[in-house]
Amino acid sequence: MKPENIFLFVPNLIGYARIIFAFIAFYFMPTSPSIASSFYLLSGFLDAFDGHAARALNQGTRFGAMLDMLTDRCATMCLLVNLAMLYPESALLFQLSMSLDVASHWLHLHSTVVKGGESHKSIDLTGNRILRVYYNSRPVLFIMCAGNELFYCMLYLLCFGEGPEILSGYVGLYRLILWVSTPIAITKSFISLIHLVSASCNMAALDAAERAKRK
Repeated sequence: MKPENIFLFVPNLIGYARIIFAFIAFYFMPTSPSIASSFYLLSGFLDAFDGHAARALNQGTRFGAMLDMLTDRCATMCLLVNLAMLYPESALLFQLSMSLDVASHWLHLHSTVVKGGESHKSIDLTGNRILRVYYNSRPVLFIMCAGNELFYCMLYLLCFGEGPEILSGYVGLYRLILWVSTPIAITKSFISLIHLVSASCNMAALDAAERAKRK
C-alpha cells in the first residue's frame, strides 16, 4: 500500500494557509493596519478549523500538532515584536510576554512528549485542574486564545486610531474590544505561567525517576 502523504492532509493545508496569511499580515503591518489586522485575525481564526478537520477526517498527526503550535507561537511573537516598537515604553512587558509564551509551551510540549503524549494538548488528566479545563473544554480554549489575540491586535490598531465610534462617540470599537479582552489576556498569561511551573515539575519528576532507576 502506498504511504499517505502527511504533508497534504487537509489540516496541514489549513496550517500552510495560516502561515501565508501571517506573512501577509506582517508584510503590511508597517503600512496598512486594516489589511494587516484582517489577515492576522484570519490566520488565527483558521486555527479553530484545523483541529475539527483533523478529527472529522481522521487526519490528526504529530507533524500537524507541531505545525499548529509553532504557527501560533511565531505569529504571536512577531506581533509582539511590532508592539514593542510601537510602544517602546512597554517593550520590556512585551519581551516578557514573548518569553513566557514560548518557554512555557516549549517546555510543556517537551515534557508531554517525553511522557508519551502526542502533542502539547495531550495532558495527564490527574494533573493540574486549570490545565485540564483549559485543554479539555474547547469553548474555554477558544475564548482564551481568541481573547488573547484580540487584545494584542487591538493594541496594534489603537496606534492608528480608535476605530468606528461606539456608544454615541464615547469610545471607539478597538478600545472597547481591548477593554473586554484585557481580563482574558491576563488570564491567558497566568495559564502560561502555570504551564511553565507544571512542565518544570513534570520534567523534574521524570529526571528523579530516571536517576532512581540507575541507582
